[in-house]
Amino acid sequence: MIERRLWRENSHDLTNKIFRINWLLVLLLCALATVGYVALYSAAGGAPDPYATRHIVRFAFGLLLMICIALTDIRLIARLSWVAYAAGVGLLILVLKVGHIGKGAQRWLDLGGQQIQPSELMKLGLILALAAWFHRASWERVGNPLFLLPPLIAVLIPVGLILKEPNLGTAMITVMLGGALFFAAGVRWWKFVLLLLPVPFVARYGYQHLHDYQRARIDTFMNPESDPLGAGYNIIQSKIALGSGGMWGKGFLQGTQGHLDFLPEKQTDFIFTMIGEEFGLVGAVAVIALLVLIIWTALLVGLRCKHQYGRLVAFGIACNFFFYCFVNIAMVMGVIPVGGVPLPFVSHGGSAMITMMVAFGVLMSVQVHRDVEFASAGDDR
Repeated sequence: MIERRLWRENSHDLTNKIFRINWLLVLLLCALATVGYVALYSAAGGAPDPYATRHIVRFAFGLLLMICIALTDIRLIARLSWVAYAAGVGLLILVLKVGHIGKGAQRWLDLGGQQIQPSELMKLGLILALAAWFHRASWERVGNPLFLLPPLIAVLIPVGLILKEPNLGTAMITVMLGGALFFAAGVRWWKFVLLLLPVPFVARYGYQHLHDYQRARIDTFMNPESDPLGAGYNIIQSKIALGSGGMWGKGFLQGTQGHLDFLPEKQTDFIFTMIGEEFGLVGAVAVIALLVLIIWTALLVGLRCKHQYGRLVAFGIACNFFFYCFVNIAMVMGVIPVGGVPLPFVSHGGSAMITMMVAFGVLMSVQVHRDVEFASAGDDR
């Protein structure tokens, strides 16, 4: 009888957790993955292989993984935050030793025939670690510079390792992500101003020590027509494709820049360009609106959470997703220099998708366990 009662209580608890999952967010992610399937189907010339089928299989696996993580107690995730961070740093060190080299960069690890990019996993580990550090901190403690030194070092370690790959774009996103979490934790704005004051001088010095292809990206951003058949080719073709789409687009599978192979990396970095060419301004704005809805829904999860750890985690995950989207879309429009940043759930590739699915699983756990008790602010560590 006792075992039966315990089984019923556990079943009831599981049912409650399932009902508390944010199914609207799940639906929005499914819609975005569907957009990705359609775009990748077109990128392959109107065929499900080699991109679209693998894309949807990864998403289905990630969806199952996300639901499993959502049902995991957020307090357990909080206890493992620094373990996740340490694992991320370990993978970054490992990729520099034995990582796969491609296009002049050493960013990927080969695991069982699959490639993973540790820098993507590291961003989630950093979010969890900073949330774990700040969630019990009082306002006075956050104002103490010595208290901010360990989390600052925690940001700089992965940034330095990512720069050695080299991967300047992801390193910059990691810095912005860390800064966003510091701000959300209550760090005063004038401290950010002090840190930003030497940036112009550091940038000038850093430019001289960039790799040749990195300097070429910056120079091309300033003047793409200076090398139209070389470094400027990608962004020029991207602008042509976006402009040729007009208001309503050329139609599904009718994009000339993409299907005549003028547009490079159309299945990864420049997937948004294909959408703009085939579905026009209306289609592009619809995709952006879907991305904004996902970000807003993620922020609402944080706002409704009753503990600081969950609020910081939700804010960090929303910011990470925003940085992915902003950098990719701004890049293909020529607003910022070109870098290898995919559009989540749309671009072809496994690391970014699985990492974001794990991240949204943690976000769902925040939603499901938004009322659990954490230690109050100001407690000693």
